[in-house]
Amino acid sequence: MKIAVLDIKGKDTGRKANLSDDVFAIEPNDHAVYLDVKQYLAHQRQGTHKAKERAEIAGSTRKIKKQKGTGTARAGSIKSPIFRGGGRIFGPRPKDYTQKLNKNLKRLARKSALSLKTKENAILVVEDFDFDTPKTKDFINVLKTLGLENKKSLIVLGDSNKGVYLSSRNFKGSEVITNSELSTYKILHANSVVLLESSLEGIESNLNKQ
Repeated sequence: MKIAVLDIKGKDTGRKANLSDDVFAIEPNDHAVYLDVKQYLAHQRQGTHKAKERAEIAGSTRKIKKQKGTGTARAGSIKSPIFRGGGRIFGPRPKDYTQKLNKNLKRLARKSALSLKTKENAILVVEDFDFDTPKTKDFINVLKTLGLENKKSLIVLGDSNKGVYLSSRNFKGSEVITNSELSTYKILHANSVVLLESSLEGIESNLNKQ
């Protein structure tokens, strides 16, 4: 599959980039995509939630009133969950939310996500660029010329590029990553995916491993 290479002004350079059909034109596997996105979101959870139950509350163990004759329910401890300041019944406990997926399934999910974006014509290939001085204004101007200033976009670099990364940090509508940081969730979360020319080889190499 061939796709036009654009410059940072959004104009066709006259060159074509060859996208591998094994990565950008497969039949999407919806279940693989679901599992990979589910794992990504699960790994965003810290799992440090905790509430004290009645055995962990600091307080007296004295029986607070006599067993019979009060006309109300019997009660043995001020730490009981039915009293203000008592323990919580079945409160949250620390939990590890990490999930295990094999590498081949994760590669299939990323290929599926890229193929979906290709079908939606939501993938752009842009020649490599850099900024001499990191400026958010310059980065936004690039997005404007590509027609992406009002869309959520994902820009994929071949290697780390400090100038582009620093210029993008203050702009919430776009995220800049390297090809090794590509994930199914980030691909699907963006309205448009911008691939720099230098990123193509790395993406195809990472996703075609056996």
